[in-house]
Amino acid sequence: MPKLEIPRKAVYRLSLYYRALQRLQANAVETVSSAALATAAGVKPTQLRKDLAYFGQLGTRGLGYSVAHLTKTLMETLGTARLQPVILIGIGHLGSALARYRGFEKQGFEILAGFDEDVGRHRETARLLPILPMTALRGFVEERQVKLAILAVPGTVAQAVTNELVDCGIQAILNFAPTILQVPEGVVVNNVDLAIELENLSYFIR
Repeated sequence: MPKLEIPRKAVYRLSLYYRALQRLQANAVETVSSAALATAAGVKPTQLRKDLAYFGQLGTRGLGYSVAHLTKTLMETLGTARLQPVILIGIGHLGSALARYRGFEKQGFEILAGFDEDVGRHRETARLLPILPMTALRGFVEERQVKLAILAVPGTVAQAVTNELVDCGIQAILNFAPTILQVPEGVVVNNVDLAIELENLSYFIR
């Protein structure tokens, strides 16, 4: 089955719908209207219907959407129907915290290993996650067919590490480094800049 071509912003909203559906399933809700699902996801009903239109006719007029069927459809589209392998680059304070977080598996992602220039410094984290040297990166990525990486390295080395990741075959990067990465077409980067998020929130404080 060919992969649906869905705009990036719409893909982000699909994740919001998926989270809302998971909460509905946990409460044994079997069907949900577009208005109720939109409210749970924090979007407008018209936006939700437009986003779900990429999948064809999913809902039933007067009844809404089957929670189980829509959840399964979004899982398959987002690639979380099975555990998606991930690697973690950089095992400093942030990387160690990410390695300890157990919520990734619940959402369909498995961090297989962490990579760092100084493996010996991270004995505590190594109890939770295999920590490997950067020299082992290419072989590991190719052997395990990993396509997704989390980048938690200093900004000064982020681009060089990104170039290495791309060269190894990584196609998607969740970037925690405070810098804008340059990647070739076909590689996707999502930036997580906590300082920018705090600045955005501070604007609304009165």
